[in-house]
Amino acid sequence: MTAPFALTDATLVTGDAKGTVVPDRTIVVGGKGEIEQVGPTGETPVPQGYRTVDARGRFVVPGIINAHAHLFSDGRPLPAILLNEKAQGAVSVVSRSFVGRQLFTRRTRANVTTQLHSGVTTIRSVGDVGYEVVAVAQEIQQGKYPGPRVLASGPLLAVTGGHGAPQIALTGDSPWAARANTRRNIQRGVKAIKISATAGVTDAREVGYAGRPEMTEEEMTAICEEAHNAGLLVAAHAQSKEGIRNALRAGVDTIEHGAAMTPEIIELFLDNPRSLHGTSAVIPTLQACLPLVKLDPEVTGVNDISRANAEMILEEMIQGIGAALEHGIPLGMGNDSALTFVPHYDVWREMDLLVRYGGLTPAQALHAATQANARILGVDTVTGSVEPGRAADLVVLGANPLDGFRAFADPELVVARGTVIERPSVTRFPEVDVHLDAL
Repeated sequence: MTAPFALTDATLVTGDAKGTVVPDRTIVVGGKGEIEQVGPTGETPVPQGYRTVDARGRFVVPGIINAHAHLFSDGRPLPAILLNEKAQGAVSVVSRSFVGRQLFTRRTRANVTTQLHSGVTTIRSVGDVGYEVVAVAQEIQQGKYPGPRVLASGPLLAVTGGHGAPQIALTGDSPWAARANTRRNIQRGVKAIKISATAGVTDAREVGYAGRPEMTEEEMTAICEEAHNAGLLVAAHAQSKEGIRNALRAGVDTIEHGAAMTPEIIELFLDNPRSLHGTSAVIPTLQACLPLVKLDPEVTGVNDISRANAEMILEEMIQGIGAALEHGIPLGMGNDSALTFVPHYDVWREMDLLVRYGGLTPAQALHAATQANARILGVDTVTGSVEPGRAADLVVLGANPLDGFRAFADPELVVARGTVIERPSVTRFPEVDVHLDAL
């Protein structure tokens, strides 16, 4: 049970696509962590015994949903050994040892707490070293410490030598091997499945390598069938037209990163009978590419091949965002946290970049990170909006985020399922922030 309370005299930023802002609201939260009432302050009584928090001059926003997160690192440049192809096998063995599991579990606890204190109340992980994120999600659910709602994927699924393999992936090279790996993840308690449909930027071997199809449509179909039988959504790392088309034809529910679209791809997004709910969505991740493209390689530590691939993928991703906006394709928000120059404390930057580079309005960007993400991930009856019956996942800000998403950099209160974080604080990396601010 949480302590019941009410936020009074608040300005509510609803998170709808129109950018609706409603002044003078009282939000009443009960002892089960759910919103009981939302209404005009003068007409919404606070029950006796409920704590009252004066939110006059403050802005209340639905908790942010990060639909594309990793939790194995803190967002500073990754050590060179993790990007060394020859060392990947040894790194993978150490990571999955007892000591490695302990290390990544501690990192996960720290990183989900950082995201929570930054206003993120729901996280979907999309590629873990092992099942450390599953374990942390269970600890939070059991009430051992406050945390966001975590939909853990466990290791992503890839082909031998594919994107993410072997450090954060289970590998297989046939439909039956892919099906077996899916079953293994489900048995370990994951709440999401992630696959590598194409090659990626960080492990590109030559210019033009990112986006190269890796997993076959038959392999991805087997994964989707198993996941959907268990009621789980499937996310696909896909960074080319061919890779996206194959993934959608297989029944993938969310395309991560994205690329330019063809008429066939657009139609598959809007009407995808093999997906879990009949449509598919795109989750762009501008934060994963922009720093690699815009900043000096001596700052980011990436090599010329990765940078050239990032330039190519960024251009395609922006085209994909434009197509999604034009054709009404469901568009969510994820920031690829833990990757180079993507710290856990500034998911707000992804919304900012969606406006600056993706062509969204501020209202559309906030909508993508709240109500739209909730629908895409199938949790919209639980979270994503501020209304009675939903979990009390709230962020209290000193300024209207529609006037600038930097308002999320210092939230005054964060509420996760009714638990109030009174003085949210994070450890920042000034050496990273100074360069990100230049973007």
